[in-house]
Amino acid sequence: MDDWDPFKYPQMTPTVASLRRVKKDIASLLNDAPPGVLVHVDDGDITLLHAHIKGCSGTPYRGGYFYFVMKCPWDYPLQPPKVRLMTTGGGSVRFNPNFYESGKVCLSILGTWPGQCWIPTCSLESVLISIQSVMCEKPLCNEPGFNEEDSPDEVEEYNNCVKAQTLKVAVCGMLNNTSLNIPQPLVKQMEENFKKEFHFYEQLAIQYIEEGFDVIKVPLYKIVCRGESRQSLSRLRSIVKELRKKKL
Repeated sequence: MDDWDPFKYPQMTPTVASLRRVKKDIASLLNDAPPGVLVHVDDGDITLLHAHIKGCSGTPYRGGYFYFVMKCPWDYPLQPPKVRLMTTGGGSVRFNPNFYESGKVCLSILGTWPGQCWIPTCSLESVLISIQSVMCEKPLCNEPGFNEEDSPDEVEEYNNCVKAQTLKVAVCGMLNNTSLNIPQPLVKQMEENFKKEFHFYEQLAIQYIEEGFDVIKVPLYKIVCRGESRQSLSRLRSIVKELRKKKL
């Protein structure tokens, strides 16, 4: 079932109470969003929110630009919003046990993961904070039944995979990406931030090359991560060159 997907959820006219609450939540976010979060209300649908979460320092997501789409159902806040992660490398990367390649975001607050469920006093900000909470220092530990003490090497290998894919997909793959139709205010913010922090990203790519992040095995998921850090370094330099020519 795709009832979690904001793009496949049936379009129904929101109630007056729902619109009132949506506007309240959006106003709160626009006035004081959580650190590292930018939001943009869809130009044609006030119940559709575009959110950009920048990966935090101290996590394997650091510096990545993660783009989410959130849709409030017709009876919000009686039901939670529908949320999709758009930063998946075209459905090729699973960035977290809670984030599927399909873009499905598995959180108890969304009703897509076991645990404490959504209640009407929750808000759009609550969802964004919950998303940030799973983008943590050791994301593999989010996997149910996984014990870090039994497999400490897997935690490190998974982190290395996420680091390399963040640079490849959530940085290089997000800049100049026209296929996702990212709202221009979010694109502009990404580009400005990237230009300011280019040397950080460049050094990160060099570090990943030196540490051998190009082929990383993750036994738990039976995958081989191809970080392609040399290609990422080349793309970073090409992107910044183009952006510096462009008047923002």
